[in-house]
Amino acid sequence: MAKAEKIETGAAAPQTVEALRAEIMRQYDDASRRMKQVASFVLDKPEDVAFETLAIVADRAGVQPSAIVRFAKSLGYPGASQMQKVIRDELLASHITLAYGERARQFTETAAASDDASGSAILDEYAEADILALSHMKQSITAAQIEQAVSAVAEAGTVYIAGFRRAFPAASYLAYALQRAGKRTCFIDGTGGLWANQIRGITAGDLLIVISFRPYAEETVRCHGLALEQGATVLSITDSNVSPLVKGAHHTLLVREAEVRSFRSLTATMCLVQSLVVAYAFATQDGAE
Repeated sequence: MAKAEKIETGAAAPQTVEALRAEIMRQYDDASRRMKQVASFVLDKPEDVAFETLAIVADRAGVQPSAIVRFAKSLGYPGASQMQKVIRDELLASHITLAYGERARQFTETAAASDDASGSAILDEYAEADILALSHMKQSITAAQIEQAVSAVAEAGTVYIAGFRRAFPAASYLAYALQRAGKRTCFIDGTGGLWANQIRGITAGDLLIVISFRPYAEETVRCHGLALEQGATVLSITDSNVSPLVKGAHHTLLVREAEVRSFRSLTATMCLVQSLVVAYAFATQDGAE
């Protein structure tokens, strides 16, 4: 029987964004496809949910306004506006986050209205979009998260790295750089379709770093599952709280990449993995002295 189009009813309405996020994640697996679609938008685009009208939020989420209302009610709110207020109040308390949301919306509107397809115009758009993405990452990923990720790399016997399709450049760079930093590394590149053989040796003392963004590469998701089955530690670099790479992961670093004219960048992701490698190199150097 098809799932009802709800997450769950009767729950006390979350009064903070963190509580809202936790409640959505708790109920996500049992939600209908439509409610998962709304949940993903609420988690990934809180600025839109907070500051746009219900009609605009629904349009950007690809659902009817009534679906947003049902989603909010299933979380215990009287209606969508009460859920929006919880998110809006917290964003207003964070001026940097608010500034990012405002600038991102302005950039998207300006880029969409432009009919200039010259190389210089596209370069300008990508540069501005990447600056926004880097600024957001700087504020959203904490020092504690970076320290935990670096510690996981340092403590692992072997670091396995998997990232296919769009994430492949970041994964291959990370494998190369960690090897240069003296870390025993296994790059799961999937040559000849042998990715399953390449990860087969992972053990409980190892770390798997997986990198993937929507639509998530099946090979990466399966590597993630196999590593968890073997008791290995998993560090996920992905784009959403509802990414399949988040469930079960011991560490998660969320990256919101820039998108220009339907083409997504890798600038923020490359910056992140470079930072991890350099931080690891300094941490192990200090430990050796």
